[in-house]
Amino acid sequence: MTDETTIQDARPTSVDLAAAFEESGVRDVLRELDETLIGLEPVKSRIRETAALLLVDKARRQMGLATETPTLHMSFTGNPGTGKTTVALKMADLLHRLGYVRKGHLVTVTRDDLVGQYIGHTAPKTKEVLKKAMGGVLFIDEAYYLYRPENERDYGQEAIEILLQVMENNRDDLVVILAGYADRMDRFFASNPGFRSRIAHHIEFPDYSDPELLHISERMLARQNYRFDEAARQAMAQYIAARRGQSHFANARSIRNALDRARLRQANRLFNEARGPVDADTLSTITEPDLRASRVFRGGLDAGLDGNRTTGQQAAE
Repeated sequence: MTDETTIQDARPTSVDLAAAFEESGVRDVLRELDETLIGLEPVKSRIRETAALLLVDKARRQMGLATETPTLHMSFTGNPGTGKTTVALKMADLLHRLGYVRKGHLVTVTRDDLVGQYIGHTAPKTKEVLKKAMGGVLFIDEAYYLYRPENERDYGQEAIEILLQVMENNRDDLVVILAGYADRMDRFFASNPGFRSRIAHHIEFPDYSDPELLHISERMLARQNYRFDEAARQAMAQYIAARRGQSHFANARSIRNALDRARLRQANRLFNEARGPVDADTLSTITEPDLRASRVFRGGLDAGLDGNRTTGQQAAE
């Protein structure tokens, strides 16, 4: 009897997929995803489908029906603040639990982390990032900025070529997720067919609805032991509707910034109004004036990008 025959005889003749689902911990990852993210049902559905695909692939490999590691590189498209980084973190955990990556960590980068400013600078930077990401997931936000054809002296193409090589040769030890606006990602893939051919999973992240953003705002406050009173809750709902129509709206990111401003106003209000001891409920309650002071209610335009603004620009919210 040959060694190959012995190996074949040792292979299972059947696999209990339900048991594999429980033992792998995938159920825990999917539950955490549901608990962490409000809405995003199309995204969650795609993640569940991907998990099922990988469970079946793992079973097929155990039975000798498949030998190659499936291509797992992904593209996440959508507007800012829609949970792409959070989903990437959960995906890294899922891939680790199923044995597709060794470590399951997430390394998040942008163009500046990969592309140098002078000749000979880009390759070392890109390779260092890839070294850190090996065994896990590399998340490249706003990936289209790697390609700048209008600048003939740009070094982004060098980073792209290194990434493409590693994505092909090390796909059993690294998963790359490219993220950004849908239209810009489409143009990026059209200009770089090597990336499109290596991306197996394209997941679109929809904007949150107004009720979902209100729920998100309440959850964000609760994590810091704050809450809205009823009038403030109604004001927040109106804020969300107004803010959506203004420039640089960034979904949950805009909500987080608005709450930061509301907490600042609340603190100043308490200092100005308090005439003695204040209780925990007072310290924890956001009221209507804390929100109504925002320029958003006066039709003022948000003057800057969320998460990258000056102090004066933040005051717009």
